[in-house]
Amino acid sequence: MSILKKLLTYLILPLAIIGLAYLVVESVTAPMKFTKEQEAREAVGIQRLKDIRDLQVAFKTEYGHFTPSVDSLKMFYNTGKIKVTMQIGSKDDSVAVANTEALKRRNPRIKPEEMLALYRKGEKLVFQVENDVPVKDTLFHSRSDFNIDSLAFIPFSGDSIIMQSVVRKVSGVQVPLFEACMPYRSLLKGLDNQLRINLDADMRDRGRYEGLQVGSITAPNNNAGNWE
Repeated sequence: MSILKKLLTYLILPLAIIGLAYLVVESVTAPMKFTKEQEAREAVGIQRLKDIRDLQVAFKTEYGHFTPSVDSLKMFYNTGKIKVTMQIGSKDDSVAVANTEALKRRNPRIKPEEMLALYRKGEKLVFQVENDVPVKDTLFHSRSDFNIDSLAFIPFSGDSIIMQSVVRKVSGVQVPLFEACMPYRSLLKGLDNQLRINLDADMRDRGRYEGLQVGSITAPNNNAGNWE
């Protein structure tokens, strides 16, 4: 057997078989790895969009509209306050309910602050009071993973979240709307680009946004996320 045939038989051919087997295995496992990493990254992205939604809803409650600026949301979180309604007394306490009704008949214009003063003196009453509470003491205060400084960025890429807000007439009524988006080209940056392109194409074919999105400025959806 010639040296060339020996090289082909004992070296080149086995290497070619090993290389072909690797390509076959890779073609099967690559999409599985991509999907697994996609799901892991989406979980992080979804949580961030939920946080933005919670802040936007609180912002709108306070100001009557949504904001297109993440910086405004950050400032609202760091320095803003929201009204929190507190229940004083128990509605199951029949004596407190009767006392409250009698008090309001005698003084229909009595203010919650005045009722609170009476309550603190020992009078049994049931009523509600509103307090201005710092946003950061209300939203996410028990979340160790929450970081307001990360709010503006798409995880795993550092690209900026795309956010817009408008006031649009819906059924004759002016309705504040917002949306926040994370395109897959940013969220899945660094993964197999061809598989990401295929994913985008699949989403377009299904008439869906090519990434994660919460809310919509074109089709009111009660601030839902496209993963819900």
